Amino acid sequence: MLSYDIEIALRGFGRDKVMTALMVMAVALGIGASMTVLTVFHVLSGDPLPGKSQTLFYVQVDPEPVREYYPGVEPASRLTRFDADALYASGRASRQAIMYGGSVAVHSPNPKDIPFYANARYTSPDFFSMFETPFRYGQAWSAAAERDRENVMVIGKTLNDRLFGGRNSVGRTLQINDTVFRIVGVLDAWRPVPKFYDLYRGSNGQSSNYSETEDVFLPYSTAIGMGLKPNIVLCVGRRPSGMQETDLAAPCTWAQLWVQLNTPNEAQRYHAYLESYSDAQRAAGRFERPNNVRLRSLPQYLDFNNVVPRNVRLQLLFAFAFLFLCLVNTGALILAKFLLRSAEIGTRRALGASRRAIFAQHLVESATIGLVGGFFGLGLTVMGLWVVRQQPVQYADVVVLDWSMLALTFALAISSSTIAGLLPAWRVCRVTPAFGFKDR
Repeated sequence: MLSYDIEIALRGFGRDKVMTALMVMAVALGIGASMTVLTVFHVLSGDPLPGKSQTLFYVQVDPEPVREYYPGVEPASRLTRFDADALYASGRASRQAIMYGGSVAVHSPNPKDIPFYANARYTSPDFFSMFETPFRYGQAWSAAAERDRENVMVIGKTLNDRLFGGRNSVGRTLQINDTVFRIVGVLDAWRPVPKFYDLYRGSNGQSSNYSETEDVFLPYSTAIGMGLKPNIVLCVGRRPSGMQETDLAAPCTWAQLWVQLNTPNEAQRYHAYLESYSDAQRAAGRFERPNNVRLRSLPQYLDFNNVVPRNVRLQLLFAFAFLFLCLVNTGALILAKFLLRSAEIGTRRALGASRRAIFAQHLVESATIGLVGGFFGLGLTVMGLWVVRQQPVQYADVVVLDWSMLALTFALAISSSTIAGLLPAWRVCRVTPAFGFKDR
């Protein structure tokens, strides 16, 4: 029966070519616009660590002075070195990654090449296991290497391709600034979207939420010993003359701490520990404000930082409003097309066709229109995403159509046109045999 209904639908396409083309065009335009924006939203709002993100937490305590304090004020987004080191040394989490970002001068093994600057991440060895970074060669440095401030490093795939032609460079040495490091690991292609472990918006409004990952990874303790500067610093108090912003006692926030807490009970205990730590620091005279700590899970952290640009959310609303208008027009065209067949429908009813059969046949025809419109809508979606990738936005190169969005394109097209055809199909199935013959 279904094949018969599809055959009738295809015959209908041939009889009403202009009206069919208009309906297919309306569906395609609505699907193309909505799926382009929905794909962008899907990519930007995805979970960067599915199945694990609920166990990763970002740590914040409040070292700022009591002035301008009010209940509910957000603490500094980063930690002072003193607090980061103390919380990290406590070892209260099953895994923890202390870190900050910067840039370094990389000297190529080829003496003819000019040194160049690369983005760097100074962190602890748990960074790689917590964030599931894929290794192409080697592995992360050990806890002992971190403790002994060894000159070891992990490099990214892009840098390895550039300097070593993609070959296994583990064991090779590379000069960073004025120090020679031994490569212990090479990452495979890795670019989490968003770049969840280091979100910030600079004074120029430029966001790092979708930037590429770093090329150089050095041990945190080694970087501190070398005096490598962070790329973001906010001093919350006055520094004595001669004190550097990265000194242990400096009242400047620039370090980050992520912890892995595998159960809700672990998270509760760690939050209680942060409260007691804040109490102790206030008693010691370091903290002035009442306890003001945050322990957000990765999904909460992303939601709080609004990683999806506001204009994308607004575009999504407008796109689906446009899809709704397209479907309203499609429904009107479908109704007009079906009513032109009143005499044919009346004849079928007189020959014994049930209302259910008439309704099902026209609903299948509506779905077929959606299927054809979905193919054209897919083409418009691909074109729309190509246009997005040409825009000067940070996330442009990560917006691609994956299999889930491909399937959703056809599902949305067929379901939308079917919904648009419900009222027309119900209307024509009410045609009586007498009305049909009268029309003839």
